Amino acid sequence: MEDDPLIIMETTHILEEAGFRVQECFDGDEAIAHLAEHWERTILLFSDVDMPGATDGFALARHVAGHWPLIEIVIASGHVSPNPGDMPGKATFVAKPFNQRTVHEHLKRTLPDDKKPAPLRTAV
Repeated sequence: MEDDPLIIMETTHILEEAGFRVQECFDGDEAIAHLAEHWERTILLFSDVDMPGATDGFALARHVAGHWPLIEIVIASGHVSPNPGDMPGKATFVAKPFNQRTVHEHLKRTLPDDKKPAPLRTAV
């Protein structure tokens, strides 16, 4: 989930290169509606913090953790760092700007082995 078109294109590419099929959402409400229908096929929520509308990335992460605890969560921002209580315990944070290597290494370290797509299971 990202609201900047250039960043969403780059992030989508990074996640696809990691082996994920990506569904882009542009705000928290759209992401929640999508997950309500497709949570069973969703492995990872990768979201920016600053989003239009009432549901920012932190609120989305808490909602997802509470409703669909099997979904892994990564939150990203170049403007804020999470404070205690901003994110659910299972969520991880990556600072912007990031690149493919940074994101792939983060996912290799943080995702459970059974949720890693093949490209993330290979040696560095």
